[in-house]
Amino acid sequence: MFSQVTQQQIRRFRSLKRAWYSLWILIGAFVISLFSEHIVNDRPLLLTYKGSLYFPTLKFYSEETFGGSHGTEAQYKELREDPSFTAEGGWMIFPPIPYNPLRSDLKLPGNPPHAPSHLHWLGTDDSGRDVLARLIYGFRTSMTFALVLVVIEVFSGILIGGIQGYMGGKFDIVAQRLTEIWAALPFLYVVILLGSIYGQGFGILVLVFSIFQWIGLSYYMRAEFFKLKNLAFVSAAKAMGTSHFRIIFRHILPNGLNPVVTLLPFSLIGSISALSALDFLGFGLPPPSPSWGEMLSQGLKNLYAPWLTIASVGALFCTLLLASFIGEGARAAFNPKENDKIS
Repeated sequence: MFSQVTQQQIRRFRSLKRAWYSLWILIGAFVISLFSEHIVNDRPLLLTYKGSLYFPTLKFYSEETFGGSHGTEAQYKELREDPSFTAEGGWMIFPPIPYNPLRSDLKLPGNPPHAPSHLHWLGTDDSGRDVLARLIYGFRTSMTFALVLVVIEVFSGILIGGIQGYMGGKFDIVAQRLTEIWAALPFLYVVILLGSIYGQGFGILVLVFSIFQWIGLSYYMRAEFFKLKNLAFVSAAKAMGTSHFRIIFRHILPNGLNPVVTLLPFSLIGSISALSALDFLGFGLPPPSPSWGEMLSQGLKNLYAPWLTIASVGALFCTLLLASFIGEGARAAFNPKENDKIS
């Protein structure tokens, strides 16, 4: 499936234990976060009422379903304490962290934010929402955002940079000048402008980031295609009448992917950091979306509640550190000269 050189590079990466373990930790954490609704939620995983089974984390149930008088969603924690519910044999099992990141815990004494306790392990924010719940959902949001951007960056960067490098000549010069002009546009102003027109949201942020994110990778791919298109195996393919499409995607691209592999973890870091920065400034995801940057902003406003800052900074630090280890390992594995720099 892979060439001998690629297999050697993969083995070299696996030998770098710090990078290899970091990769699996980050993948495992993200996969687990995809099931956040079943791990962190104030809806039960399983509910029994009048001999019937219900799965509130998977389906909406109104109060009327359980003997109430309203068509709105059942308040399960209150329902659990209702004598009429238990009299009908009702019982429920909640997720390990029984809190919704968007809902406030109004039963706690005093004013939020509340300090960490046996009920809220990392405390609550200034709206009484569980910090741990918002951290977990925020991790899923950040990773999803970063991975979507990485996919768009790879596709656009390879396509635009590769075509520039392969075509060369006047086409490359004109395309490169246009790329440089595009890169000079003030990113933050574009975010503010589009946000004011179309509103804040995940899709708008992905759109704005994606129209800028590809530029750095395109420079590397352009250089790789410039270098590879003049090698003997490409000249031989041209002499045999091989189509340009096949030469690009069958002969040049597989040999020019080193920049892609080594830059991806650092692109992931940049995307997560940029999203957190925009959320911190108030130009990112709309409230009350769980966001690490928004939690950092809360920590700045509530200096007497250090758990807000510690939790968000700790989550950011651990995630970016793991991605950095992966990036260093990938750089060393795909560039043998770098092996001695990583233990």
